[in-house]
This record gives sequence, C-alpha cells and structure tokens, in this order.
Amino acid sequence: MSYMHKDSANGKWNTLSLAEQMANIGSEVYRAIKFKNKNNFEYSKNAAYRALELIDLTILAQYKKHSIKEFTRLREVLCDYLLGDNEYNTDESIMKYFDSFAYILAKRKGK
Repeated sequence: MSYMHKDSANGKWNTLSLAEQMANIGSEVYRAIKFKNKNNFEYSKNAAYRALELIDLTILAQYKKHSIKEFTRLREVLCDYLLGDNEYNTDESIMKYFDSFAYILAKRKGK
C-alpha cells in the first residue's frame, strides 16, 4: 500500500499521543473544509484523503479497542461531509470536535 504520510505509516504515528494524532487529523480536515468552501474541490479532496489516511493509521494502531467505533464513525461522517452529500450537515460540529484536541495540545505546551 502506498501512503501519503510515509513517516507516519512507518511507525512514527504510533509514537504520538492520541491528542497529537487527532490534532494532526484535524489540521487536514480544516484544510479540506477551507478548500471546499473556496470551491477548490481538488485540493479539498486531497486534504480529505490525507485526513482519512491518518484516521486509518489511528484505527490500525488500535489505541483502545472500544474507541475503534468512534474512529470508524468519524471516518463515515468525514466521508459524507467532504466527499459525499453532507447528509449529516456537520461542518460546524466537525470543526468543534477537532478544536478540543488542538486546545488540549496548546494547553500542554503552555500556549
């Protein structure tokens, strides 16, 4: 399998905390949303694929088996919003979801 995030796929991803992983996923999601809102669908699609790849790496890491359900649900919602018909109407709630992880990291770093 060919990965866009080669370092992450080679094990670096597993060394990050869950908050760091989620913040990284969130940054790709923000890019996808930003480009989608600017009608730049090619860039949006590329960022969405990168976010989905990171979610898949997180699922493969199997942090806690009970959290896999949350990650697969997140993947479903992102696919719907970024690549589908946005049946769940979730752009604001997706951003809020990832904001919490960015906040955790900023707090840890004293920002």
